[in-house]
Amino acid sequence: MKQLEVVIMGQSYTLSCPDEDDARLLEAVEHVDATMCKIKKSGKVHARDRIAVLAAVNLAFELFVQDASNHADVVVNELDALSSHSGKLAALLKRLDDALDG
Repeated sequence: MKQLEVVIMGQSYTLSCPDEDDARLLEAVEHVDATMCKIKKSGKVHARDRIAVLAAVNLAFELFVQDASNHADVVVNELDALSSHSGKLAALLKRLDDALDG
């Protein structure tokens, strides 16, 4: 476990991170910082704690949307696979019927 010094909205934080995940953590910090700075620049919210809460909600919403999209992609892929197999199954059943009738 390593310690990383990061800056979010001009404030320094020390975060613990597994050795192999530091690049990911830094990407996450950049995303959080960008989200918080965007909220602050909107001029509607000035308190750091409110900006943090709004950023957290925005980021959680992004994750939910992404997760829903990923699930939809999986369902579409499964349906494609099923329709591909159902055609093969129908052909196999026809061959079986023909063989039993013949």
